[in-house]
Amino acid sequence: MVQRTYLLRSVRLAALSPLLLAAAACGASPTAPQQADQEAKQFAQPAPDKGALYVYRSPGFFGAAQALDIGIAGGASAALASNTYIRIEGPPGPVEVDCKVRDKSGSAQVQVGDGQTRFVEVWMTMGWWTPGCEVAEVSPDQGRVAVLSGRRLEPQ
Repeated sequence: MVQRTYLLRSVRLAALSPLLLAAAACGASPTAPQQADQEAKQFAQPAPDKGALYVYRSPGFFGAAQALDIGIAGGASAALASNTYIRIEGPPGPVEVDCKVRDKSGSAQVQVGDGQTRFVEVWMTMGWWTPGCEVAEVSPDQGRVAVLSGRRLEPQ
């Protein structure tokens, strides 16, 4: 009897898995074409009068079902699901990256130089009653690993 109950639970969980995965992707920005994803994963150096910025959200269980809204000074925005990223290029200088989940927000400023590429991670946090978010610049090595395992989204 115990084995049968366990088997029924396993079958139910297996049947629900595609629905849970679909729910996790809800609210995210549109996926970039596969070619654009592959090009971004080559980490080409931007033009000398531009800088590149990758903003990514690592895979993780906490908050996986909810997209994390990010905004970048200059007008780009995206809703990052777990294990997704965006790449933007623009003029060098300080770039403000903001995140927002419900009524909580976080931000960080990143200095992007001529021809440089920077990486920023965003993640969800848990407060006493509601989730929040954090933003931090990471090393190029850490950023590349995260981007290589992620899926590129189109900024809005």
